[in-house]
Amino acid sequence: MKATVKTCPITALLASALVCGALTWVVSPSHAAEPAAKNGFAADKGPSKVDVSSYAKDVQDNYAVFAGKCSKCHTLARPINTNLKPEEWKMYVKRMMNKPDSGISPDQGKRIYQFLRFWQEEKDKKTRQ
Repeated sequence: MKATVKTCPITALLASALVCGALTWVVSPSHAAEPAAKNGFAADKGPSKVDVSSYAKDVQDNYAVFAGKCSKCHTLARPINTNLKPEEWKMYVKRMMNKPDSGISPDQGKRIYQFLRFWQEEKDKKTRQ
């Protein structure tokens, strides 16, 4: 005879919510991107723009999409001064695309990702020098 375990529906619901919340925290790059400062994010206090005038036209065009879309919800300093790996940037951009009223199309998301990946590589080069 098999033992049956009865579970209270409320307990099951709370356990599911806890697991989902923990998974969201684990896969969300925002907690790894930077610690929250007392009045916002630490990266918000860094440079808020990138001079792309010496970069290739596609980088300049991608920066324009990035600046136009990302500044609608937060400072540009936040992503400019955050350091993530390419796969983390990809998840971050997808998360932003899914925000209500982000207005970021798949093509724009791809271009934002391309700029952020390029910019991360530029920052990484400077730190290696």
